[in-house]
Amino acid sequence: MLEALREPLETGQINIARAARRAEFPARFQLVAAMNPCPCGWLGHPSAKCRCTPDQVARYRGKLSGPLLDRIDLMLDVPAVAEADLSARGDGESSATVQARVAAARAVQLERQGKPNALLGPDEVDRHARPDAAGAQLLKQAMARLALTARAYHRILKVARSIADLAGAAQINSAHVAEAIHYRRGLAD
Repeated sequence: MLEALREPLETGQINIARAARRAEFPARFQLVAAMNPCPCGWLGHPSAKCRCTPDQVARYRGKLSGPLLDRIDLMLDVPAVAEADLSARGDGESSATVQARVAAARAVQLERQGKPNALLGPDEVDRHARPDAAGAQLLKQAMARLALTARAYHRILKVARSIADLAGAAQINSAHVAEAIHYRRGLAD
């Protein structure tokens, strides 16, 4: 069933063909998903014991195909939060501050290319998301070391462009590329 998401994630459309009829529907959406690190859910938890074998963990993670994962831009490992940290007041940025930075980054994207970075095609990525020399070298090394696909290459550059926009940087540098690669690694760790 999850594999049915591949086409709409890639194209923003879904095509349904039945008998002699064919219909096309818009399907642009933002996918937010979560999964446990293993079948029992305790892998990597500091105060609990995982009872899963490496084989069980591999089978569990294998339920998500490479082609589906290749279409997901950001994959983060979110560790368990200690009880003391849950009740403590954080020192992070306010939602209003983050919202203003995101709105400014989006405005820059719309002015620069007429659409958000996520909707850039491969030629547009080459034009608007070209990293500096150090960033290009880092991406080249990551492509070889992590065996990334051409789709992953373009998605990393779009995410790096967004990271640079959020930082107010006109040029994508190696730090932006490194962060985008980090988000791409997902279940490989």
